[in-house]
Amino acid sequence: MDERIARAADALSPYHRFTRAEWAALRADTPLTLTMEDLSRLQSLNDPISLEEVVAIYLPLSRLLALYVAATQGLYKATQRFLGAEGGKTPYIIGIAGSVSAGKSTLSRVMQALLSRWPNTPKVELVTTDGFLLPNAALESEGLMAKKGFPESYDGTALLRFLSDVKAGQQRVRAPIYSHLTYDVLPGESVIVDRPDILIVEGLNVLLPNRPAKDGRGLPFVSDFFDFSIYLHAAEADLERWFVERFMRLRETAFRDPQSYFRKYADLSEADAEAVARDIWTRINLANLRENLLPTRARASLILTKGSGHRIEEVELRKL
Repeated sequence: MDERIARAADALSPYHRFTRAEWAALRADTPLTLTMEDLSRLQSLNDPISLEEVVAIYLPLSRLLALYVAATQGLYKATQRFLGAEGGKTPYIIGIAGSVSAGKSTLSRVMQALLSRWPNTPKVELVTTDGFLLPNAALESEGLMAKKGFPESYDGTALLRFLSDVKAGQQRVRAPIYSHLTYDVLPGESVIVDRPDILIVEGLNVLLPNRPAKDGRGLPFVSDFFDFSIYLHAAEADLERWFVERFMRLRETAFRDPQSYFRKYADLSEADAEAVARDIWTRINLANLRENLLPTRARASLILTKGSGHRIEEVELRKL
Protein backbone atom coordinates (compact mmCIF):
# COMPACT_ATOMS: atom_id res chain seq x y z
CA MET A 1 0.00 0.00 0.00
CA ASP A 2 2.78 2.43 0.91
CA GLU A 3 4.50 1.83 -2.43
CA ARG A 4 1.28 2.45 -4.34
CA ILE A 5 0.70 5.67 -2.40
CA ALA A 6 4.25 6.78 -3.15
CA ARG A 7 3.79 6.08 -6.87
CA ALA A 8 0.51 8.00 -6.88
CA ALA A 9 2.15 10.93 -5.09
CA ASP A 10 4.97 10.99 -7.64
CA ALA A 11 2.45 10.97 -10.48
CA LEU A 12 0.66 13.97 -8.97
CA SER A 13 3.83 15.88 -8.12
CA PRO A 14 4.72 18.81 -10.37
CA TYR A 15 8.34 17.58 -10.30
CA HIS A 16 10.37 14.79 -11.82
CA ARG A 17 12.56 13.41 -9.01
CA PHE A 18 16.07 12.08 -9.59
CA THR A 19 18.58 10.43 -7.32
CA ARG A 20 22.15 11.64 -7.60
CA ALA A 21 23.08 8.70 -9.84
CA GLU A 22 20.02 9.13 -12.08
CA TRP A 23 20.74 12.83 -12.57
CA ALA A 24 24.45 12.22 -13.20
CA ALA A 25 23.55 9.88 -16.06
CA LEU A 26 21.93 12.82 -17.87
CA ARG A 27 25.33 14.42 -18.41
CA ALA A 28 25.57 12.46 -21.68
CA ASP A 29 28.78 13.56 -23.43
CA THR A 30 28.93 17.05 -21.93
CA PRO A 31 32.67 17.80 -21.52
CA LEU A 32 34.21 18.87 -18.24
CA THR A 33 35.61 22.35 -18.82
CA LEU A 34 36.69 23.25 -15.28
CA THR A 35 39.87 22.34 -13.43
CA MET A 36 40.60 22.01 -9.71
CA GLU A 37 42.25 25.42 -9.91
CA ASP A 38 39.00 26.85 -11.32
CA LEU A 39 36.99 25.29 -8.48
CA SER A 40 39.34 26.61 -5.83
CA ARG A 41 38.80 30.08 -7.21
CA LEU A 42 35.02 29.73 -7.53
CA GLN A 43 34.03 28.10 -4.24
CA SER A 44 32.98 30.12 -1.23
CA LEU A 45 34.39 29.84 2.27
CA ASN A 46 33.33 26.62 3.99
CA ASP A 47 31.46 25.39 0.91
CA PRO A 48 33.58 22.53 -0.44
CA ILE A 49 32.96 21.34 -3.98
CA SER A 50 34.74 18.60 -5.92
CA LEU A 51 35.21 17.85 -9.59
CA GLU A 52 33.08 14.77 -9.01
CA GLU A 53 30.26 17.03 -7.84
CA VAL A 54 30.63 19.16 -10.97
CA VAL A 55 30.50 16.07 -13.19
CA ALA A 56 27.54 14.50 -11.38
CA ILE A 57 25.36 17.57 -10.79
CA TYR A 58 26.51 20.72 -12.54
CA LEU A 59 27.38 19.35 -15.97
CA PRO A 60 23.92 17.78 -16.48
CA LEU A 61 22.40 21.06 -15.27
CA SER A 62 24.50 23.10 -17.69
CA ARG A 63 23.44 20.77 -20.51
CA LEU A 64 19.76 21.19 -19.59
CA LEU A 65 20.08 24.97 -19.39
CA ALA A 66 21.95 25.13 -22.70
CA LEU A 67 19.02 23.31 -24.31
CA TYR A 68 16.49 25.61 -22.63
CA VAL A 69 18.38 28.74 -23.63
CA ALA A 70 18.68 27.59 -27.25
CA ALA A 71 14.94 26.87 -27.38
CA THR A 72 14.13 30.26 -25.88
CA GLN A 73 16.45 32.02 -28.32
CA GLY A 74 14.68 30.24 -31.20
CA LEU A 75 11.27 31.24 -29.86
CA TYR A 76 12.40 34.85 -29.51
CA LYS A 77 13.66 34.94 -33.10
CA ALA A 78 10.40 33.42 -34.34
CA THR A 79 8.44 36.07 -32.46
CA GLN A 80 10.64 38.81 -33.92
CA ARG A 81 9.99 37.50 -37.43
CA PHE A 82 6.26 37.40 -36.77
CA LEU A 83 6.28 41.00 -35.53
CA GLY A 84 8.49 42.16 -38.35
CA ALA A 85 11.03 43.41 -35.82
CA GLU A 86 14.76 43.36 -36.27
CA GLY A 87 17.72 43.15 -33.94
CA GLY A 88 17.33 43.23 -30.20
CA LYS A 89 18.41 40.72 -27.61
CA THR A 90 16.62 39.37 -24.56
CA PRO A 91 18.89 37.85 -21.91
CA TYR A 92 17.92 34.50 -20.39
CA ILE A 93 17.61 35.12 -16.64
CA ILE A 94 18.23 32.40 -14.04
CA GLY A 95 17.28 32.96 -10.40
CA ILE A 96 19.06 31.10 -7.60
CA ALA A 97 17.47 31.08 -4.14
CA GLY A 98 18.09 29.39 -0.81
CA SER A 99 19.11 29.96 2.78
CA VAL A 100 22.17 31.65 4.16
CA SER A 101 25.07 29.13 4.20
CA ALA A 102 23.38 26.79 1.69
CA GLY A 103 26.06 27.43 -0.93
CA LYS A 104 24.25 29.71 -3.40
CA SER A 105 27.36 31.73 -4.20
CA THR A 106 29.42 28.70 -5.17
CA LEU A 107 26.55 27.26 -7.20
CA SER A 108 26.11 30.58 -9.01
CA ARG A 109 29.78 31.04 -9.84
CA VAL A 110 30.25 27.45 -11.02
CA MET A 111 27.18 27.66 -13.25
CA GLN A 112 28.39 30.99 -14.63
CA ALA A 113 31.71 29.39 -15.55
CA LEU A 114 30.12 26.31 -17.13
CA LEU A 115 27.42 28.15 -19.08
CA SER A 116 29.91 30.66 -20.51
CA ARG A 117 31.67 27.75 -22.19
CA TRP A 118 28.63 26.82 -24.33
CA PRO A 119 28.87 28.25 -27.88
CA ASN A 120 25.46 29.97 -27.84
CA THR A 121 25.95 31.66 -24.42
CA PRO A 122 29.50 33.05 -24.23
CA LYS A 123 28.49 36.07 -22.15
CA VAL A 124 27.15 35.09 -18.72
CA GLU A 125 26.93 37.69 -15.96
CA LEU A 126 26.14 37.31 -12.27
CA VAL A 127 24.45 39.73 -9.89
CA THR A 128 23.56 39.17 -6.23
CA THR A 129 20.57 40.86 -4.64
CA ASP A 130 22.73 41.86 -1.63
CA GLY A 131 23.44 45.08 -3.51
CA PHE A 132 19.74 45.92 -3.36
CA LEU A 133 19.64 45.79 0.43
CA LEU A 134 18.80 49.14 1.97
CA PRO A 135 21.90 50.91 3.34
CA ASN A 136 22.60 50.26 7.02
CA ALA A 137 21.70 53.87 7.88
CA ALA A 138 18.22 53.36 6.41
CA LEU A 139 17.83 49.97 8.10
CA GLU A 140 18.83 51.46 11.45
CA SER A 141 16.46 54.40 11.12
CA GLU A 142 13.60 52.03 10.33
CA GLY A 143 14.53 49.50 13.04
CA LEU A 144 15.30 46.78 10.51
CA MET A 145 18.93 45.87 11.25
CA ALA A 146 17.76 42.71 13.01
CA LYS A 147 15.71 41.91 9.90
CA LYS A 148 18.54 42.22 7.40
CA GLY A 149 17.89 39.70 4.63
CA PHE A 150 14.13 39.71 5.24
CA PRO A 151 12.00 40.96 2.31
CA GLU A 152 11.39 44.35 3.93
CA SER A 153 15.14 45.07 4.11
CA TYR A 154 15.49 45.35 0.31
CA ASP A 155 14.83 48.15 -2.14
CA GLY A 156 12.35 46.03 -4.08
CA THR A 157 11.47 48.82 -6.50
CA ALA A 158 15.10 49.25 -7.56
CA LEU A 159 15.52 45.49 -8.03
CA LEU A 160 12.40 45.24 -10.20
CA ARG A 161 13.51 48.24 -12.26
CA PHE A 162 16.92 46.66 -12.78
CA LEU A 163 15.45 43.34 -13.94
CA SER A 164 12.91 45.07 -16.17
CA ASP A 165 15.67 47.07 -17.89
CA VAL A 166 17.85 43.98 -18.37
CA LYS A 167 14.97 41.93 -19.73
CA ALA A 168 14.09 44.75 -22.11
CA GLY A 169 17.56 44.46 -23.63
CA GLN A 170 18.82 47.82 -22.44
CA GLN A 171 22.54 48.43 -22.53
CA ARG A 172 24.77 49.12 -19.51
CA VAL A 173 22.26 48.57 -16.74
CA ARG A 174 23.74 49.30 -13.32
CA ALA A 175 23.35 47.24 -10.15
CA PRO A 176 24.62 48.38 -6.73
CA ILE A 177 27.46 46.53 -4.99
CA TYR A 178 27.45 45.15 -1.45
CA SER A 179 30.52 44.67 0.76
CA HIS A 180 30.52 41.68 3.09
CA LEU A 181 33.50 43.26 4.85
CA THR A 182 31.73 46.47 5.85
CA TYR A 183 28.33 44.72 5.86
CA ASP A 184 26.82 47.55 3.83
CA VAL A 185 26.06 48.76 0.32
CA LEU A 186 29.02 50.60 -1.19
CA PRO A 187 27.84 54.16 -1.92
CA GLY A 188 28.30 55.25 -5.51
CA GLU A 189 29.69 51.88 -6.68
CA SER A 190 27.97 49.59 -9.16
CA VAL A 191 28.44 46.70 -11.54
CA ILE A 192 27.34 47.10 -15.17
CA VAL A 193 25.24 44.44 -16.89
CA ASP A 194 25.48 44.94 -20.63
CA ARG A 195 23.10 42.71 -22.60
CA PRO A 196 24.45 39.29 -21.59
CA ASP A 197 23.31 36.01 -23.11
CA ILE A 198 22.50 34.81 -19.58
CA LEU A 199 22.11 36.72 -16.33
CA ILE A 200 22.26 34.77 -13.06
CA VAL A 201 20.50 36.51 -10.16
CA GLU A 202 21.41 35.05 -6.77
CA GLY A 203 19.65 35.98 -3.55
CA LEU A 204 17.68 34.87 -0.52
CA ASN A 205 14.22 36.08 -1.46
CA VAL A 206 14.20 36.03 -5.25
CA LEU A 207 11.30 33.55 -5.43
CA LEU A 208 9.12 35.39 -2.93
CA PRO A 209 5.82 36.72 -4.34
CA ASN A 210 4.91 40.34 -3.66
CA ARG A 211 2.16 41.27 -1.27
CA PRO A 212 -1.04 42.34 -3.08
CA ALA A 213 -1.32 46.08 -3.69
CA LYS A 214 -3.96 47.88 -1.65
CA ASP A 215 -5.49 49.39 -4.77
CA GLY A 216 -5.93 45.95 -6.34
CA ARG A 217 -3.38 46.45 -9.12
CA GLY A 218 -1.12 43.56 -9.92
CA LEU A 219 2.54 44.03 -9.02
CA PRO A 220 5.32 42.10 -10.77
CA PHE A 221 7.33 39.55 -8.81
CA VAL A 222 11.10 39.41 -9.08
CA SER A 223 10.63 35.86 -10.35
CA ASP A 224 8.37 37.10 -13.17
CA PHE A 225 11.59 38.06 -14.95
CA PHE A 226 13.15 34.61 -14.57
CA ASP A 227 13.23 32.07 -17.36
CA PHE A 228 14.47 29.39 -14.95
CA SER A 229 14.90 29.24 -11.18
CA ILE A 230 16.83 27.04 -8.76
CA TYR A 231 16.23 26.53 -5.03
CA LEU A 232 19.19 25.14 -3.07
CA HIS A 233 17.81 23.18 -0.13
CA ALA A 234 19.36 21.58 2.96
CA ALA A 235 18.19 20.45 6.40
CA GLU A 236 18.01 23.16 9.06
CA ALA A 237 20.54 21.40 11.31
CA ASP A 238 23.08 21.24 8.47
CA LEU A 239 22.55 24.87 7.54
CA GLU A 240 23.10 25.94 11.13
CA ARG A 241 26.27 23.85 11.42
CA TRP A 242 27.67 25.27 8.18
CA PHE A 243 26.82 28.83 9.28
CA VAL A 244 28.55 28.40 12.65
CA GLU A 245 31.61 26.79 11.05
CA ARG A 246 31.90 29.65 8.57
CA PHE A 247 31.47 32.24 11.34
CA MET A 248 34.25 30.63 13.37
CA ARG A 249 36.61 30.59 10.36
CA LEU A 250 35.82 34.23 9.56
CA ARG A 251 36.57 35.09 13.20
CA GLU A 252 40.14 34.00 12.53
CA THR A 253 40.42 35.77 9.17
CA ALA A 254 38.16 38.50 7.73
CA PHE A 255 36.75 39.61 11.09
CA ARG A 256 40.27 40.71 12.12
CA ASP A 257 40.34 43.34 9.40
CA PRO A 258 39.97 46.77 11.10
CA GLN A 259 37.34 47.72 8.50
CA SER A 260 35.21 44.65 9.21
CA TYR A 261 31.75 45.30 10.60
CA PHE A 262 32.24 42.14 12.67
CA ARG A 263 35.62 43.18 14.13
CA LYS A 264 34.06 43.14 17.61
CA TYR A 265 33.66 39.35 17.40
CA ALA A 266 37.26 38.58 16.48
CA ASP A 267 38.58 38.67 20.06
CA LEU A 268 35.77 36.72 21.70
CA SER A 269 36.56 33.39 23.27
CA GLU A 270 35.70 30.37 21.14
CA ALA A 271 32.70 29.54 23.32
CA ASP A 272 31.37 33.10 23.25
CA ALA A 273 31.87 33.40 19.49
CA GLU A 274 30.00 30.17 18.88
CA ALA A 275 27.17 31.37 21.11
CA VAL A 276 26.97 34.62 19.11
CA ALA A 277 26.91 32.69 15.83
CA ARG A 278 24.09 30.44 17.00
CA ASP A 279 22.13 33.44 18.27
CA ILE A 280 22.48 35.24 14.90
CA TRP A 281 21.46 32.08 13.10
CA THR A 282 18.36 31.52 15.24
CA ARG A 283 17.12 35.11 15.52
CA ILE A 284 17.70 36.15 11.91
CA ASN A 285 18.60 33.43 9.43
CA LEU A 286 16.46 30.58 10.74
CA ALA A 287 13.48 32.90 11.22
CA ASN A 288 13.86 34.21 7.66
CA LEU A 289 14.22 30.67 6.32
CA ARG A 290 11.03 29.47 7.98
CA GLU A 291 8.93 32.57 7.36
CA ASN A 292 10.01 33.58 3.86
CA LEU A 293 12.43 31.28 2.05
CA LEU A 294 11.28 27.70 2.57
CA PRO A 295 7.67 28.47 1.48
CA THR A 296 9.05 29.57 -1.91
CA ARG A 297 10.85 26.30 -2.62
CA ALA A 298 7.86 24.90 -4.51
CA ARG A 299 7.97 27.85 -6.93
CA ALA A 300 11.38 26.86 -8.31
CA SER A 301 11.98 25.22 -11.68
CA LEU A 302 14.62 23.02 -10.08
CA ILE A 303 15.25 21.99 -6.46
CA LEU A 304 18.72 20.78 -5.46
CA THR A 305 18.81 19.06 -2.06
CA LYS A 306 22.13 18.84 -0.23
CA GLY A 307 23.13 16.16 2.23
CA SER A 308 25.13 16.77 5.39
CA GLY A 309 28.42 16.59 3.49
CA HIS A 310 27.51 19.40 1.05
CA ARG A 311 26.83 16.88 -1.74
CA ILE A 312 23.66 17.20 -3.81
CA GLU A 313 21.71 14.00 -3.08
CA GLU A 314 18.41 14.67 -4.88
CA VAL A 315 17.30 16.73 -7.85
CA GLU A 316 13.72 17.75 -8.61
CA LEU A 317 12.94 19.21 -12.03
CA ARG A 318 9.57 20.84 -12.65
CA LYS A 319 7.50 19.09 -15.31
CA LEU A 320 6.76 21.12 -18.42
